[in-house]
Amino acid sequence: MGAALLLSSCASSAPAEEQAAEQSTSTTITFTDNHGEVEMQSNPKRVVALDNRAFETLSEWDVPLVAAPKGLMGDGLWPVYTDDADVADVGTHREPNLEAVVAAEPDLIIGGYRFSDSYDDLVAQNPNATVIELAARDDKDVFEELKRETTILGQIFGREDDAEALNEELDTAIAGAKDAYNGTDSVMGLITSGGKIEFAAAGTGRSVGPVFPALGLTPAIDRAAEDTSHGDDISVEAIAASNPEWIIVLDRDASFADPEPGSVPADELIAGSEALANVRAVQKDQIIYLDPTFYLTEDIQAYTGLFEQIKAAFAAA
Repeated sequence: MGAALLLSSCASSAPAEEQAAEQSTSTTITFTDNHGEVEMQSNPKRVVALDNRAFETLSEWDVPLVAAPKGLMGDGLWPVYTDDADVADVGTHREPNLEAVVAAEPDLIIGGYRFSDSYDDLVAQNPNATVIELAARDDKDVFEELKRETTILGQIFGREDDAEALNEELDTAIAGAKDAYNGTDSVMGLITSGGKIEFAAAGTGRSVGPVFPALGLTPAIDRAAEDTSHGDDISVEAIAASNPEWIIVLDRDASFADPEPGSVPADELIAGSEALANVRAVQKDQIIYLDPTFYLTEDIQAYTGLFEQIKAAFAAA
């Protein structure tokens, strides 16, 4: 019995030991980021991450950081980074502390997305670091881009199998939500912030927009986004006139411990609106609210969870 237990213990620990060995081994890898072909050593020791779509993956894979924009990491989302005094604070993209990046002496800087405007400065100020951008490109499918980023991160940190699993989970969630949709119900995407309701255009609207083409949803209002970041002006009368069967909502303020002045929870603005009381989505309680942290994450895990949420809502209707 003791021998059997010993053999079982050795067998179960071997994969973990092999994985640790793989992660500690550095090899030359090549991939293509948003600026071209990159050649670097895998498993860099001093990593700065600025792209918020990478935080969850890096955290799941126990990748230590030497600097990060703690102002974009929310309240308790990634305590392994925000609560660690040894992780330098880069601030936010609006007032980035790029000197903190330089002082951290990084081997790798994962830039882009909100920090895309800082790319040239990061390259110039950190000549000994590899600076990459993997954020979704404007002319590409958002979900293929999320999978591309995950694949490359897996290559960099020796977690190829984990990256493939994340990509497969996203594909499965999309397929499940698509199958659960009846193909005809009209859907509207909305964004709330500062007590206002904004329109998230199908395809191009922030966070909610990409869900429409992925699932083949019928837009209640079919027009392109004017403001792809914060949403477009829309009146409650226009929402009521379009009378969507479903509403999918991003509450931007919900991600922050200190929301904007005048902030009102999304459910009060929409489900509690007298002007929207006769909208089919409100009457049928067919309103899908994105996870409160979604505006800060927007990563492959967040979208996987959203598609699973949409599938459950469609299936229950």
